[in-house]
Amino acid sequence: MQAIWVGWRGNWVATLAGWLVLSGWALAGTAHAAVALDWLNQAAIAAKQKNYSGVYVYHHGEHIEVLRVLHRVDAKGEQEKVEVLDGMPRQFLRINNDVYCHLPDGKHVRLERNAPRRFFPALLPANPASLLEFYDAKLGGSERVAGRLCQVILLVPRDGYRYGYNLWLDKQTGLLLKSRIVNGNGNVVSMFVFSEIEIGKVPDAQSFINDLTGKSILKASLDQPVSVTWKVTPPPGFIRVQEAMRALPGKPMPVTHLVFSDGLSVLSMFLEPVNPHMPKMQGLAAEGTIGVYASEVDGYSVTTLGEVPNAALIETGNSVEKQ
Repeated sequence: MQAIWVGWRGNWVATLAGWLVLSGWALAGTAHAAVALDWLNQAAIAAKQKNYSGVYVYHHGEHIEVLRVLHRVDAKGEQEKVEVLDGMPRQFLRINNDVYCHLPDGKHVRLERNAPRRFFPALLPANPASLLEFYDAKLGGSERVAGRLCQVILLVPRDGYRYGYNLWLDKQTGLLLKSRIVNGNGNVVSMFVFSEIEIGKVPDAQSFINDLTGKSILKASLDQPVSVTWKVTPPPGFIRVQEAMRALPGKPMPVTHLVFSDGLSVLSMFLEPVNPHMPKMQGLAAEGTIGVYASEVDGYSVTTLGEVPNAALIETGNSVEKQ
């Protein structure tokens, strides 16, 4: 009987020890997630409230673009200027929630009022905690970017509808200095990275003068109801953040543009009447790192695209219903 008791007690102790180890791991994981979330909150605030200027590189597939960003916060609010430094000249100027895109022809400016889109390094939502329902936040190591020491944060997707994100946050200010999207195989889909950055110095106010002299303003109809109402059911976590009628190059009529996001990953959808004179496009394709899924619904062409797994594109495109 004593032998049985000793054996049972040994099993109980071993089981308890196992529980304690697992509990320790769970508590450690929870603590690390809380620290990671604190870093994400710092990054979201820094991108909107810090003054900074720098040059960053955008890698997507085989394409590389070099851009300069100036960000200023003062009594008038938030101002941001992004210039593409190679290829066709393009310039974006954000004045609080309005974005002016100065087009390469030098004659036209596209205006988006109350635009939800923000530029790197402001990639995180205002409330990063909302991401944790669909991503696991983990602490990485410490690495240098543009000469500054950074904390690496890993956002690992919990399902197959979104890619993972690796983020490098400046240890002094929390500002995002490098962002990398990785697919399920660990391959890099696209990347933003500062090559030089100055944080804290206020950019000259003259740099943000919006010269519209002699230019035609093209307004995106962000506040105007679309001509046809559509019901779309994207994967969990993706909500509709924008709805607009847009004039696109080569299109005789404006097309409906819907944007869905989980706060980090983004899906776009374009809907337009089928053109019988154009080749029919259906199925999956790719434009560089951008996945594309084309289908038809009730006489309309539906094009769904984004830097997301094919499963997200297909499910979203196939869910479309005309109301």
